[in-house]
Amino acid sequence: MYISNSTRVWGQAISGAMLTIAVVKSLAKLRMILSSKPQAASLTAGLGQCRMNIMKEINYKNKKLKLPYDLKDGELSTEMVTRQNPFSGRSIELPEFAAVVYDTCVQLNLKAEMKDKAMGMEPGFSDNQDDWQKVRDGLDFFKQHFAKEYMVLLD
Repeated sequence: MYISNSTRVWGQAISGAMLTIAVVKSLAKLRMILSSKPQAASLTAGLGQCRMNIMKEINYKNKKLKLPYDLKDGELSTEMVTRQNPFSGRSIELPEFAAVVYDTCVQLNLKAEMKDKAMGMEPGFSDNQDDWQKVRDGLDFFKQHFAKEYMVLLD
């Protein structure tokens, strides 16, 4: 039986994406179990679901912050939670709404990378610029409003 190269590439891309999702889910569960600090929504909760399009604002420390993603009412808490950079291992506390923005940004980044890989394109330089713009919106939010947290989690 003949299997074309494109079939192999798609199979490898799907296998790699499934492995990436499984690893991220395992790390997120382990982090929540080991952490004594409260956690916002899981890093992989609703992976593939997108909370985009509607920009909302939140009052935080007497400032109106324009959120890059549409967050649900239960995700707008200013209670402090902890997030950890999966690459450096460094942790930092941030308001829950900012943690949800971080989680969404990471989810969208994974989704865009998997889409680019499946299409055989270089991440960030592909035809999927709408997906990458959503990631940049989250990064820009952190650079503007949570610079210290950006340096720990995303830089």
